Amino acid sequence: MMMTLLLWTSGASAQLVKSVESIGMTVLDMDRSVEFFSKVLSFEKISDIEVHGSEYEKLQGVFGLRMRVARMKLGDEMIELTQYLAPEGRPIPADWHSNDHSFQHIAIVVSDMDKAYQQLRAHKVRHASTGPQTIPANNKAAAGIRAFYFKDTDGHNLEIIYFPPGKGDPRWQRKDDKLFLGIDHTAIAVSSTQNSLKFYRDLLGMRLAGESMNSGTEQEHLNNVAGARLHISGLRAAPKDTRANDLWHWQTTLSTANTNAAAQSFNGSRARMISPGIAQIPDKTFPFTKGFLARDSDGHGLLFIEK
Repeated sequence: MMMTLLLWTSGASAQLVKSVESIGMTVLDMDRSVEFFSKVLSFEKISDIEVHGSEYEKLQGVFGLRMRVARMKLGDEMIELTQYLAPEGRPIPADWHSNDHSFQHIAIVVSDMDKAYQQLRAHKVRHASTGPQTIPANNKAAAGIRAFYFKDTDGHNLEIIYFPPGKGDPRWQRKDDKLFLGIDHTAIAVSSTQNSLKFYRDLLGMRLAGESMNSGTEQEHLNNVAGARLHISGLRAAPKDTRANDLWHWQTTLSTANTNAAAQSFNGSRARMISPGIAQIPDKTFPFTKGFLARDSDGHGLLFIEK
């Protein structure tokens, strides 16, 4: 099953999560990744720092780390790239697919799908989809939406998506001369939609903004999985020994008013703490002061932060 997390929260006063701050991924070569996201997809680098020490080891659950962290912005949204200078992690297995439970991607909104696809082709990106696909008219919730999956230099799955008039968030319909506009959502593959909604909606306070069932030849060629329906069962979970320095590691950064309360809320849930405790960040240039890393029941990384 594929679950889509839109970058919205419920706005309720008692909610645990205040906002989605950024989507992060681990990269092998920071300079190469920054060049890819800036030159190919028009992201702008806004910070680039190098950190090490016991509190960062506690934060990410990796002993002896030294990491370089770059934040890049597109529109109003942010991604965070992390290179582990030490210790290096494992590469993404070549046989992983979009229906594995480890799957996650971000959807980058474009103003013109054909031009965006040609931009990607000009930079020789690796295809994950056969080519851009258009959701057919019989899917009323998503009819006319166009999408294409591809991979970055490390093999992370990315998507470009075009929303026709009347579809998607109204801000994507604003007139803009830019080709790449921003990040609409991050999507994760889950083993149980019901269990994931209990965690993300009921426990964390995120809002279910909509849902649809996608299938057919267009969906098969988009996911490059024969017989794809976005209520299919995934093939396998991420390895239980996944660490933040592995290149398949993604982490969704969630801002909370109280990291201690967030950590305590995990008691009795299917999520698990990765950090051995709440990390106190000493570097004033870091974007938050406290935080901890956790994983949901399918192994997706969640970085809870307090500013």
